[in-house]
Amino acid sequence: MEILEKRSNKTKVRESVIDAAREVFSKYGYNKTTMDDIAHTARRGKTSIYYYFSSKEEIFRAVIEKEATLLVSELQRAIGKTDDPEEKLRIYVHSRMNTFRGLSNFYIALKDELLDHLEFIEEARKSYDKIETGLVTEILKQGVNKGIFLIEDIEYTAVTIITALKGLELPLYVYDIFPDIEDRINALLNIILYGIVKR
Repeated sequence: MEILEKRSNKTKVRESVIDAAREVFSKYGYNKTTMDDIAHTARRGKTSIYYYFSSKEEIFRAVIEKEATLLVSELQRAIGKTDDPEEKLRIYVHSRMNTFRGLSNFYIALKDELLDHLEFIEEARKSYDKIETGLVTEILKQGVNKGIFLIEDIEYTAVTIITALKGLELPLYVYDIFPDIEDRINALLNIILYGIVKR
């Protein structure tokens, strides 16, 4: 019983350090953040931080893994609300863009070339791309099976949709130049779902 309590306490402390690090990395970025910053925000001594993590890189990796898990969980929860593939795709796109907004560390890890020297970053990028392609592919398959979507190459279409969404990310998260982002997302969805050719 005592061992379980110690493990539970260790997990809680570790999670509190990760949460503090999420806040600091989001504010200062990876390169400018120090272990002192993380320790101060976590209200712990720097030595105690090293008990749980061997380096800033290891903490950042834990932050990225946590935010990736949060994103995927939110997307799965959101699309699980309906069985209608068209509505599911709409919900997926809106949830993806809105959830990214609150996961700045994960977004930066996926996009910032200055972090390419961190070995796990490319692994995180590939892993997330694979998960996202799988989620969108499954939605499209459901639509094809129900006779709602007409798609020749489902996986290729999934990758194309994801690529289009990535095109909205830079102006939305980095430059913040789209105050009407919801309208733009809806316009993109309408093009994806209905095309632009008059039939």
